[in-house]
Amino acid sequence: MRQRDARVFALTGATGFLGSHLMDALIRKGRSLVILGRRRKGMSLADRVAALLAWFDVKDRGALVETAEVDLLEPRLGLERHQYDVLCGKVSEIIHCASDTRFSERTRREATETNVHALPGIIGLAKDSGARYFHYVSTAYVSGPGPAPEAPIVSRTFSNVYEETKAEAERQVAARCSLQATPFTIVRPSIVYGDSVTGRSNRFNALYYHVKALQLIRDIYLNDISQHGGRKSREIDIHLDPEGILHLPLRIFLARRGHVNLIPVDYFVAVMLSVLESPRSGRIYHITSDAPRTTEELAAYCERFLRIRGIETLYGEGQNGGVQNPPEEIFNKLVRPYLPYLSDTRSFDRTNTNGLAAGFSAPDLTYDVFERCMRYAVRMDWGNGNGKSDAGVSRASG
Repeated sequence: MRQRDARVFALTGATGFLGSHLMDALIRKGRSLVILGRRRKGMSLADRVAALLAWFDVKDRGALVETAEVDLLEPRLGLERHQYDVLCGKVSEIIHCASDTRFSERTRREATETNVHALPGIIGLAKDSGARYFHYVSTAYVSGPGPAPEAPIVSRTFSNVYEETKAEAERQVAARCSLQATPFTIVRPSIVYGDSVTGRSNRFNALYYHVKALQLIRDIYLNDISQHGGRKSREIDIHLDPEGILHLPLRIFLARRGHVNLIPVDYFVAVMLSVLESPRSGRIYHITSDAPRTTEELAAYCERFLRIRGIETLYGEGQNGGVQNPPEEIFNKLVRPYLPYLSDTRSFDRTNTNGLAAGFSAPDLTYDVFERCMRYAVRMDWGNGNGKSDAGVSRASG
């Protein structure tokens, strides 16, 4: 482990996907951290962080990591005055990763509380502690349709509650930090999957969700064929070919041709560490891929991995108005919230990000990388706690 850095980072969202990987990387670089969060599901924050660090196989963490159970919606983060003063005396930089990533309109109140209403408290901590910088983790999809500059948001068009609340959060971060003279940065990752080298992940959503849905559908019909002679399968021409590949006719209905912008979590961490090393106040950084994948390419990856054939992508408004077969009904219902990201046409400016380091581009999502990540997800039973190894992954990721 490297020599300890003098700065102390306050980190929110450390028990989430991006925050946990950033926590691991900072500890390995010898950075001191105060993890801010809440008790959840009967587990203390300290226990949740300890479970995650065990999953990351971080050793000798006691000298670098401490936890503080807080409520960002309460005055002084819910702490007694002397506790808050002690916290302010420790913190020299803040990284705000905590967010509610759900898309549904049903969760608007919770998303607004977490993504917007919690900001005055954590930004207030930056002021009261005299923090050197406030770093905010947003999303690349706050930009709205069209070209996406590394600049403040002007669009008011969003695909879901998550994008809308993160956009409002960016506006508040810029306004509040500027008003109190706290230097700040904003980073905007696109869709993040597991480690491109190891395939490991402690979250299995986004990209994984589509593959899991296809595996579920595949297994329904494989079971029908093996246990019931294919009675249901024959009705819609689902069958096994001589090579053992399942012919599964399934149309995906999208509004337009586009692409899916995907980055591995190790790339997100690398860019974040570079931002933390040489921050520029007011800068916005797109952590995105220069080589996004089309839906057809990803469908081909899924077919190869799951040993199925028959996925077809149809484009145009109203394409899904006709009769769908049962696999199509299941799949399109399961992935409906994600459909805008399967046909995205945005191009993300990366001038600021490319200026951090020469050749700073995301690893290519080849089939080998895809397979590595999906094999790990299957082995972990998609985070359901029934994995064949790394048994703590589901518990740690909560």
